[in-house]
Amino acid sequence: MITKEFTPKRTVCKVTFHVPEDWAQKDIAVVGEFNDWDATANKMERKNGGWETVVRLKPETTTRFRYFIDGANWENDDQADDYVDNEHGSKDCVLVVGK
Repeated sequence: MITKEFTPKRTVCKVTFHVPEDWAQKDIAVVGEFNDWDATANKMERKNGGWETVVRLKPETTTRFRYFIDGANWENDDQADDYVDNEHGSKDCVLVVGK
């Protein structure tokens, strides 16, 4: 699940990424253009019956992302705004942050 919440002045959008607990045994990270595809930058925590993290993004941006699970597997979010092909022969999720 992906939720987007703007700060009162709409200068930042807090994007919450939440996936089911059974997606990972050890760890999971949300990885994408916003963190230079660094699998250590946005580790998710066990929270609210699943894995969760919050990323702060600028309004009016579009960014690619995926989930990196247990240091071995990549997964997409079925609630992404779109999907695009990547250079690895699979697809990346696309997240669109509006105004």
